[in-house]
Amino acid sequence: MAKKNVGLLFGGKSAEHEVSIMSARSVYEFADRNKYNIYPIAVDRDGNWLTKKESKKIIEDSGFSKVPSSNSKINKKGLNNFLENNYDVIFPLIHGPYGEDGKIQGFFELLEIPYVGVKVLGSSIGMDKGIMKKLFDYNGLKQTKFITIKHFDKNKVEKINEFINRVKLPIFIKPANLGSSIGISKVSKNGELKRAVNNAFKYDNKIIVEKSLKAREIECSVIGKNQFEASLPGEIIPSHEFYDYNSKYQDQQTKLIIPAELNKKLIRKIQEMAIKAFEIIDGEGLARVDFFLANNDIYINEINTIPGFTKYSMYPKLWEATGLSYSNLIDELINIALDET
Repeated sequence: MAKKNVGLLFGGKSAEHEVSIMSARSVYEFADRNKYNIYPIAVDRDGNWLTKKESKKIIEDSGFSKVPSSNSKINKKGLNNFLENNYDVIFPLIHGPYGEDGKIQGFFELLEIPYVGVKVLGSSIGMDKGIMKKLFDYNGLKQTKFITIKHFDKNKVEKINEFINRVKLPIFIKPANLGSSIGISKVSKNGELKRAVNNAFKYDNKIIVEKSLKAREIECSVIGKNQFEASLPGEIIPSHEFYDYNSKYQDQQTKLIIPAELNKKLIRKIQEMAIKAFEIIDGEGLARVDFFLANNDIYINEINTIPGFTKYSMYPKLWEATGLSYSNLIDELINIALDET
C-alpha cells in the first residue's frame, strides 16, 4: 500500500504556541514511517507559514522552543508550498485560537483536504467555554456554578461581586477561549479579584467566572466517528494549588495517576459523560474531557478538541493504559480522518 502524505501543522498565533511544537515533535517521532510521509508545516506567532525546509529544521531541532518570526514574502512562499503539496491528510496540532477554534478547520474544508479532529462547528463550540458550558447545562451535564463576562460589559464588576455573594470565595477566573490553563487565576480573597480579571482579559474579551470546588481532577479521552469510545480515566495531583501551565509542562512534581483509582461505577459514569459531552459538541476524531470529582459527585469542567499530544500528555497516556499505543493512536486518528476505520 502506498504511503499517505501527512501534513503536520504546528506553532501558530496562540499563547499555546510552545505546547503545539512539543505535541508535533512527538507525532513526528512516533508516526510509522512505513505508512506515512510526514511533512512538518510551521506557523509563526504572526500567522506566517514557513517553507517545508524551514519547518523540518524547526521540528527536528529541539533547540527551537518557538517558530522564528518570518515575513510576508516567506509567508506567501510557505502558503504556496502548502497549496502545491498533494497531502492526503492534515494532522493539525495548533492548540487554542486559530488552530482549535474552527478557523483552520474551515480552511481545510474549503480546500477539501481531510484533517484529523473535530470539524468546524464542534471546534468552535469546544473552544468557547461560555457557549460550551451553556450547552452542557442545557443537556443536563452537572457543572460547578459559573457566569460569563464580556469585556465591554459596563457592569462587569457588579456581576462578579453578585456572583461571589451568591457562591462565596474561592472562585476561578479564566479566559473563555484558551487552553493549557493559561490566564487562569484562583481568587481566594477580594484583594486578588482585580488582578485575576485583568489577567484573564489579556487573553480574551470574554471570561468565565466559576465556583471553586475542593475536588479530585479527573480526565478522560474520547475517540471515534459516529461510534465513540472512552478511555480509562486518569487523575491529576498538581504540585501547585491547581493544574496550571507550570504544573502541566514545566514542574516535574505533578503526579499523573493512570488509570485513576476509582470504582467501576464511577469509571463507567465518567466515560458515559465524556462521550455525551463529545456528542453534544458534534465531535469527531478526538477530545479530552476534564472533570471534577467531589464526594462521588462528578462535575464536567471542559472539553479539549486538540488536547496536548506529546508522548507524555494525558490524552495518549490514557489510551496507552486502555490498550492503544501512541503509534497506533496516530494510525487510528488518521484512519478516522480518511474514513478508513
